[in-house]
This record gives sequence, structure tokens and C-alpha cells, in this order.
Amino acid sequence: MKTMLSALFYGARDLRLEEVPVPRPGKGEILVRVVRALTCATDLKTFQRGGHKMIPRLPSPFGHEFAGIVEEVGQGVSGIRPGEAVVAANSAPCNACDFCRIDRHNLCENLRFLNGAYSEFILVPEPIVRQNLYAIPEGIPFERMALLEPLACVAHGVERTGFRMDHCAAVIGAGPIGLMFVRLIKLVGAEVIVLGRTRWKLDAAKRLGADHIIDVSKEPRVEEAVRDLSRGRGVDVVIEAVGIPEIWERAIAITRRGGKVNLFGGCEAGTAVRIDTHALHYDEKKILSVFHHTPRYVAAAYDLLVRGEIDEKILVTETRPLSELAEAFEKMERREALKIAVAP
Repeated sequence: MKTMLSALFYGARDLRLEEVPVPRPGKGEILVRVVRALTCATDLKTFQRGGHKMIPRLPSPFGHEFAGIVEEVGQGVSGIRPGEAVVAANSAPCNACDFCRIDRHNLCENLRFLNGAYSEFILVPEPIVRQNLYAIPEGIPFERMALLEPLACVAHGVERTGFRMDHCAAVIGAGPIGLMFVRLIKLVGAEVIVLGRTRWKLDAAKRLGADHIIDVSKEPRVEEAVRDLSRGRGVDVVIEAVGIPEIWERAIAITRRGGKVNLFGGCEAGTAVRIDTHALHYDEKKILSVFHHTPRYVAAAYDLLVRGEIDEKILVTETRPLSELAEAFEKMERREALKIAVAP
């Protein structure tokens, strides 16, 4: 029996590299040799907190952003051959439940998730092969195409938020998700203010098009600083890309009257926020949240990556072997890296 090295997640801060059998693809499935897997803030939160919606049981294979080369195809798979470079999203909807029937595929009651990117091989199930798997054109780096899943989530967030060219927007958080929001909002043509607390990440935001940056660790008057940069009225749209309750509250506070807040960063289960109901009602602030992606946004993200709209060299700050996965997460915790490419 052939074996492979794979990272298995057992619970909070319990991640183990183990030798496990190499899976064989069944009907409609493909086996992919992972060339690059990317660390992700969601994986980091899962590592810290001990669980996530994407992981229904423990222990579990871990990691969900990857690109690689087809090793083997199962019965009934057409148009995909061994040796072909591919990238896949981490889920696919059932297209039959109540949410799918109203075009809310991200809320699918039977959403099929895929974990196991931190492995030498990953088995891609039939629903993802059929709906969310793409060939990588020759010459495009695996690191760039492995950004497919998070970029699809951001593309979903941008469209649902409804940015316009005349908007002044704020992005709270200069991690990879926040930085991808900066890039896509700038493609729309809006003005962007980025709030963060790590200088080199804020500099990365400038490289991706941010018009203004605010280092919240050094600015004692954050709301006033945002108002000064937004012509004295507050921003039209705010993206919260951190996932901390008090930052959700800040996002609502810096939004102008009649403005919109997208609480994109997922907070820990059981947490709550305080909202000024008087301001929410009489200032007509609109609050929304956007979760995950759909095949439509995966396709949009794929096109953006193929066109080279995202500079992976800004977002992927280093490469490490699979044996150093724990050290990679520790470096992310210390805010010393954005995304780290893992090379199994």
C-alpha cells in the first residue's frame, strides 16, 4: 500500500504529520499531487480555536487552498488527464436544496467541503471536479492559482456589497483577505482607506492600490482620522476583514449615515457585539455579512488570476516544506507572514 505524508488536525493546537494511505479515486473523482498549498487565516483560526464549520469531525485532513498536478482520474472523468496542472475550490453545492434553488449556493444545506491540502496528495470529490475544478494555463505559477478559493470569497463579497466608482471605502484588516479586497475594490474604481496594525502589511496594501493607510496601533483617534480622509462624513462602505467582535463595532462606527458595512471576517462562535440602535435606525446604516463562495464566483476568481490581476508575490511571502507547517502557523500568529506556500 502506497502511503503519503499528511497533516491531520486533532483539535486546538494539535496538528500532527502522519503517514496515511494514498487514496484511490472513485467514480468522478481525481487524485491530485499537491504542488503548492497555501496557509490561510481560516486554518489559523481553526488551529487556535479547535474547530470550524468546514471540519465536521476530528481528526481531519487539514488545509484547503492548493494547486497541483493530476496523478490519477477515476471512472467517468472526461476532459482531465494525468499530468495536467489543475486548481480546485474547497467546496461544491448540491444544486437541489432550498438554498440552491434560490441561488444561494454558498448556504447549501449539503455543501461538500474538501480538506487535506497539507498533504502530498489530495482526493478531489466528484461534485468539486464537476463544478469547481479548472486547468492551469501553462506558465502561470501554482502559488497564484492556489489563491482561487479565497479570491472567490472576496469576489462574492465585493459584488454583494455593491461598490461604485464614487465610493470612499474602508477595509479593516491588512491580511490576505483584506488585501484582496483592496485590489478588487480598486478595480471597480473606488477610493480605499486601509486600517491595520502591522506596518509592512499596510505597505503591501499601498502596493495593491490603497489610497490611504491608517496604523491603528499608532493612531489614537481612529474614527476622526477616517473622517478626515473621507471628506469629513465617514466612509460609504466598510469591509471588516478581521473577525473580532470589537472590530465589528468599529466598522459600524466609522460608516457614514446611509452607509453600508460588510462584516466579512468570521468571529468565534458564541461572541456578540453591541450596536447603537439609535444610530443604526436613524442613520439608516445597512449591515450585511457574506459567507464563502459559489461556482459563479470561483469562475470569476479563476479569470482574475489567469489575467494576472492579483500579484501573488505580494500575498505569498515565503515557501516552506510540509515538515515545517507548525512553524508556518507560528509565524502567522506573530504577524510575520501573509500567506506561506507549503511545498509537500
